[in-house]
Amino acid sequence: MSMSLLRLSPLLLALALAACDDAPRFTQAEPGEALSGGEATVQRSDRNAFSLPSANLSPERRLDFAVGNSFFRSPWVIAPSTTTARDGLGPLFNTNACQNCHVRDGRGHPPEPGDSNAVSMLVRLSIPDQPYYAHVIERLGVVPEPVYGTQLQDMAVPGVAPEGKVRVSYDSQTVTFKDGHQVELRRPTLQITQLGYGPMHPDTRFSARIAPPMIGLGLLEAIAEADILANEDPDDRNHDGIRGRANRVWDDAQGKTVVGRFGWKAGQPNVNQQNVHAFAGDMGLTSTLLPKDDCTPAQVDCLAAPNGDGADGEKEVSDNLLRLVTFYTRNLGVPARRDVAAPQVLAGKNLFYQAGCQSCHTPQFTTAADAAEPELASQVIRPYSDLLLHDMGPGLSDERTEFAANGQDWRTPPLWGIGLSQTVSSDARFLHDGRARDLLEAVLWHGGEAQTARDQVLTFNAEQRAALLAFLNSL
Repeated sequence: MSMSLLRLSPLLLALALAACDDAPRFTQAEPGEALSGGEATVQRSDRNAFSLPSANLSPERRLDFAVGNSFFRSPWVIAPSTTTARDGLGPLFNTNACQNCHVRDGRGHPPEPGDSNAVSMLVRLSIPDQPYYAHVIERLGVVPEPVYGTQLQDMAVPGVAPEGKVRVSYDSQTVTFKDGHQVELRRPTLQITQLGYGPMHPDTRFSARIAPPMIGLGLLEAIAEADILANEDPDDRNHDGIRGRANRVWDDAQGKTVVGRFGWKAGQPNVNQQNVHAFAGDMGLTSTLLPKDDCTPAQVDCLAAPNGDGADGEKEVSDNLLRLVTFYTRNLGVPARRDVAAPQVLAGKNLFYQAGCQSCHTPQFTTAADAAEPELASQVIRPYSDLLLHDMGPGLSDERTEFAANGQDWRTPPLWGIGLSQTVSSDARFLHDGRARDLLEAVLWHGGEAQTARDQVLTFNAEQRAALLAFLNSL
């Protein structure tokens, strides 16, 4: 028996050994376990923990990171303007700076009562798939709402009407643990008011999405596609109830369908395209990949508004600016884990495995040798995600398809850094629409393929719940 196991208190020893016989029994930290991002891991656990460059970036490369950071943080302005490098905002938009959604590069939150705009939560729109729109679905993943497109934009430049206002209300439901402990969960209801362009299609599907954290995106991009696909099991061949599958999405640059890995439903294939679509949808900014403003034919004032294109036709987000922002977003370092050898954290890790959470939240990958940035290559990383789609049950359904994902499908979100989310931003919330105020609420919303794991967690007593949360907060 190891000395680490002997040092556990009787209570935590019992928790650590409570795992079922075929689950690992962790009695000490694994080698390198604290370095979630490999050599790129950053040593910071305060409110700026998500805003540092990869630790292995050279001083010269940090200059590009700093320039990209400035474009990520600073506001864009309406065209025409003397600020030619940052003009072209809108005509329709949700915010004027990336940082407004990703507060200190962290996660967003739903609007509070009285907020004039949703800001760090947006609403996706679509109508049900129809064979007539097969070409559109192949490239966009959805059929856009005819007048409002694929995203509701609640702000606009002068002379253009915003598309509408977003409000969220909640109903409560109570979940009870085996020992009688109760947790109140919030079920959100979206309210779209003040529609600027008339009624929406009667079958419009809505999906609220809070901004996800920005850390480790380049490392996730550097995982080899074969390693992601190796975890697919759509037919549940191993009979564990987990049926992960990759989303297949359109790559704008390559002009073909590829594996998706970014966004709440893995609807984007790479960091650059994720940024391009965020610039377009969130701020109304054009680029080489998306050269037209996000206006539908019915929005004539939007189509007629001035743009911020350069005199030689260069788009509002120039290729060089996009390169710098992509470099920045690829190289935001993942914070090191805390207290990986603490007895309570180890007990919680055993409980995490006992419940089967690791079946979707895959602990470890090694990034490919040919990563887009050399600092991100051949790194042993611990994202706690398989980047696959999983059926999470009707409780989390948005009833909206996105490429191969149906309404109940969601990509397994990476857990690295999750324990620092509310340190970085006290308003941070969890799950795709921010309904969960803390990690225990997020766990208790799991259904579908995760129902068995959730039911196992509901058997945990107070000490076990504290241990599980200690583990999650150490990530």
